[in-house]
Parts: sequence; C-alpha cells; structure tokens
Amino acid sequence: MTPFRRRRLSSLSLTALLVALFLITPIAAVVFSIFGPSMGTWSHLASTVLPGYMVNTLWLLAGVAAGVVLLGVGAAWLVSMCRFPGAGVFEWLLVLPLAMPAYVIAYAYTDLLQFAGPVQTALREATGWRVREYWFPEIRSLGGAIAMFSLVLYPYVYLLARAAFLEMSASAFEAGRTLGHGAWRGFFRLALPLARPGIAAGAALALMETLADFGTVSYFAVQTFTTGIYRAWLSLGDPVAAAQLATLMLVFVAAILVLERANRGGSRFYNPGRRSRVSPYRLTGAKAWIAVCACAVPVLFGFVLPAWILGRMAFSEGDAHFFSSRMLGLIANSFTLASITAVAAIFLAVIMAYAARIDRGILVGAAHRIAGLGYAIPGAVIAVGILVPVARLDNLINEWMTGAFGKGPGLLLTGSIVALVYAYLVRFLAVALQTVEAGLSKVTPSMDDAARGMGLSPSGTLFRVHVPIIRGSLLTAGLLVFVDVMKELPATFVMRPFNFDTLAVQAYNFASDERLAEAATASLVIVAVGLLPLFILCRAIAAGGRKER
Repeated sequence: MTPFRRRRLSSLSLTALLVALFLITPIAAVVFSIFGPSMGTWSHLASTVLPGYMVNTLWLLAGVAAGVVLLGVGAAWLVSMCRFPGAGVFEWLLVLPLAMPAYVIAYAYTDLLQFAGPVQTALREATGWRVREYWFPEIRSLGGAIAMFSLVLYPYVYLLARAAFLEMSASAFEAGRTLGHGAWRGFFRLALPLARPGIAAGAALALMETLADFGTVSYFAVQTFTTGIYRAWLSLGDPVAAAQLATLMLVFVAAILVLERANRGGSRFYNPGRRSRVSPYRLTGAKAWIAVCACAVPVLFGFVLPAWILGRMAFSEGDAHFFSSRMLGLIANSFTLASITAVAAIFLAVIMAYAARIDRGILVGAAHRIAGLGYAIPGAVIAVGILVPVARLDNLINEWMTGAFGKGPGLLLTGSIVALVYAYLVRFLAVALQTVEAGLSKVTPSMDDAARGMGLSPSGTLFRVHVPIIRGSLLTAGLLVFVDVMKELPATFVMRPFNFDTLAVQAYNFASDERLAEAATASLVIVAVGLLPLFILCRAIAAGGRKER
C-alpha cells in the first residue's frame, strides 16, 4: 500500500491562499473583538436603542425588497416581453439610476421637498396655506429612505430579471397561450416562477447595498445598525461595542444570503435544443401608453429629476465654485484612492482567478469563496474589523519604539491611505474577481497546454498568454472597482487620513451642514464617474441582443 503523499501547492495557489487570509482578517477581527474588554456601552445600547435599530433595519429591508422587486420586475417584463413605443430606448435608460448613489439622490430630493424647497413653497403660494395648515410627507424619514433606495437599487433586479425573461423557452409560453394564458396570466403563472432565482439574487444584492449604506440613513436620521456602529465608535469611543453591533449586522447579511440560497433551492431550469425568443406581446392604445409611463417613472425619478436638481444647485454657485482649488483637490484625492485600489484589485484578482483555473483543490476553492464574501460585507463592518487590529498593532509598534529608542513614531497605519486601500480591497475585490473570471473562462484550455508545451511556467503562461487576451476584461474590472471606490462613503468616512477628504465625504459633510449647493457639486462628479461602467454595460447588453437576433 503506497503511503499518503501530500499534494504540493504551486506558488500561485499559495499566493491565492495568502490573499484570502488577507481578506478574511477584518471579518475575523470583528467577531473575535466582541470578547474584548468593554466600557459597558453594549448593555446601555441593548436596553435603549438596540431594539429600535433592529426594527428600523427590518422595516427598511422589507420596504426596499418590495420596492426594487415591484419596479425591477415590472420594467424587465415590459421591455423584454412587450412591444410598445420606446421599448428599445428604455432597455438601457432603466439602468441609469444605478449611477446615482443613494445618499446623492437623498440630497437632491431633500432640496426639492423640504419645507423651504420649491414644491412646498409653490404649494403655499398657490393655496395661501401657512405653517401647520397642511400635511406634506416628510422626506427625511424611514419611508423616504425606502423610496430613495428603491429608486437607485431596482436596476439590480431589473438586469437579472430581464436576463431571465430573455432566456426563457418559447415553447412554454406557446403552450400557455394554447391554454388561454394571456399576457398577465403568462406573467404570473409562467414567467415569474421561472425568473424567481434571478429576481431573488437581484433583491439580495439590493438589500446588501441597503445594509451597507451610511450616508442616506444618517442624513435622514433613521437609526439602523450602520448608524449605531458609527455612534458607538466615533461618539461613544467604544470599539468593542461597535464590533458587537457589527457582528449582529453580519447576522443580517448572513440571513439575506441564506434566504436567497433557500429561495433558489435545488431548482434548475434548462432550455432544451436551440433557444428561440418568445414572441413579444404587442401593446397598442392605452396599454402602450401605460407601459411607457411605467418605464418612464423609474428613470424620471431615479435619474433625470435628481440630476437636474443637482445641476441646478451646483451651477447656482457659478463655475468658480465648481472648479475651485478645493474641489480639484477632492477630485485628485478620490481619483488617487480609486486608481491605487483598481490596480491592486486587478493584480490580486488575476492571481486568484488563474490559481482557481489551474488548481481545483479544496483549499484554493475555499480561498475563492472567501474572496467573494467581501462585497456582501458592509463598509462599516470592514472599517471596524480593520481599525481594531491595526490600532493595536500601531500601539505595540509605538510602545516598542519608545522603549528601544526613547521616542515613538505615533500611529503609522491607523488613519493612513494604506489602511483605507486595504478596506476597499476587502470590500470590492469580489467585483474585479468575477469580471476577470468571466474573461478567463473564454480562453480555451488548449492554449494553456500549448504554452506549457513551449516550456512556459504557470506564471509565464499567465502574464505572457492570458493577460494580453483578457485585456478588455481587466480594463472593465478596473473601471468597476474605480467607480465603486469613488462612491464608497462608510469606510472612507471612518478611515480616511487626517485632513484628507474625498468627493463622497465632502458631499456628506456639506449635506449634514445643510449646505446642499456645495454638496451637489461633489455629488455630480460622483454621478458622472458612475455613468462610465453603465455605458460599457449597456453596450455589452446591446451587443448580446444583436447576437441573439
């Protein structure tokens, strides 16, 4: 009997495992830090505000889930399975709200709907009403936050539901039509059950983005787990209590992922034979105009109107403010952080994706799954998970240097760009990894064999053969990470270096001081950058549609 021989890992596989360890450390630090010495803040929070955090978070998630499913599924069904005036244009217009961060749209609608805003002012002038003589919905409320998140996050459901509708078998719908199923019955009895996995996945993405948000709930004064984490850390100065809240927040994230997986279950849907497109339902008359309005409303309120409000506020200050030295410095800071993170994310994603390609072992597979967890973890949790161990390491280094040389260097890593980029990588590496994987999957294995036959090592094959082939995927991955970093607020707000602000932080600070005109300028730049990946996405969708036809 031959003795057991341990399989030797390649250098790429070892590097992938180190990257996974690098990514999981902040999450592990959050979980283990709850056992540290506390200042008694947790018991105070548990007896006072914690129930409110839980109730508000649950209501927020329930409302956003209903909103994104209603808007996303309805729009996806109309543009995919119906023909009406403007359907082809709405296919890509409906994606535009994804470029609007939730906190940006919150600033825009606050300026429009607040007591001193143009809507209520016009209402009072038209009716002669005075203060407290009429009721008007309060935008800065839990309901307002649900509306903001629903308007900007429904494209997650829209994109996945539309893909599911387009991939459905025509035979099933033809059979339904012979049984008397019209458009409505076909939608509820056939399309909706078949598209359920995609709808659930899109809703899960939207809910995780909702949990990760800090700017909107903080600006609207909605007390959720995210605002509680920042209050425990920054206001109460208790990192252990912040870690305990972050751990409880992880339970919500895990619950969302488990529910999405359970909803998908073991269901598998296949389309036998050559795929044929379902014959679209042609809408005319009043039905066509209703469809146009149903598709126009999310675009109007999720992108066009907020963009117009921001532009009006920003340019009311004049070009001198828009191109001031302060604003140019903020743009430079944001672009520097986003560029460094994008390059680092591409490099790490290439290593991990190629390691998974050449090594099908359990360890590398586990490392791959760990790398994909980051996007599901809110920035607030990651910030706590990085600051707790980094602060302790800084203190140890400072104490050692003080004892050895009589003078310590202070805090080297805490509040540095290095720590901030680390947080971004933990949060957004999954985005780059999925894009790079998609590119590598199109490279045939025979090219690997040919390169190895020519004497190239796995590393040589990667950098001399695969990287040039997937250059387009690498650029796309870098762009997606770049835009995500530009919009990121929670981790940046806590971990940025002293006197080092970004566009997202500037917009939030100005909005918190009710200086919405100044906040609009930074917000417009963020939105403009966010349009870049959407342009690429729309081109890819259009190209895919042409190939299908």
